[in-house]
Amino acid sequence: MRIISGSARGTKLYTLEGLETRPTLDRVKESIFNIIQDRIYESNVLDLFSGSGAIGLEFASRGAKKVILNDSSKKAIEIIQKNIEKTHLEKIVKLYNLDFKNALSKEKDNKFDIIYLDPPYKTEYIKDAIELIQKFKILNDNGIIIAETDEPDRVEQQIKGLDIKEINKRKYGRASLFFIT
Repeated sequence: MRIISGSARGTKLYTLEGLETRPTLDRVKESIFNIIQDRIYESNVLDLFSGSGAIGLEFASRGAKKVILNDSSKKAIEIIQKNIEKTHLEKIVKLYNLDFKNALSKEKDNKFDIIYLDPPYKTEYIKDAIELIQKFKILNDNGIIIAETDEPDRVEQQIKGLDIKEINKRKYGRASLFFIT
């Protein structure tokens, strides 16, 4: 796994051992950044379930102004910290080791342009996170939530009743992405 573009382009990242996390495939990552490339520069980004930190660090490398990375796993936090140091993005990136609900609560006075959600599969965390994002009003008016899942139908049913303007769904092999505004 590596940073695709920007100031840290080509940097190989440390990854987590085991099956607890699954890195976003490079082709999926490239698609995400191609779709939203005009939103990244000078943006405030929240990567709520960071894993190795690859997605959030890609945002930072591509010119985001501020990136908050969060994961509840201490092992993930150790890997993310190493990756932050390896990419030399310490001035842009802030790291939390919190449950996602506590991380959202901690950031409730801030506004984000992009919020990335890639929680453990087979949970309701995407719906729960969106509900808190809306409750705390931390997504800018023209902001976007990007959610990754391997169960698009189930997640779509979960978020159907939420106050969402638009959902654009894309499928990449096993992974599906929702671009939510």
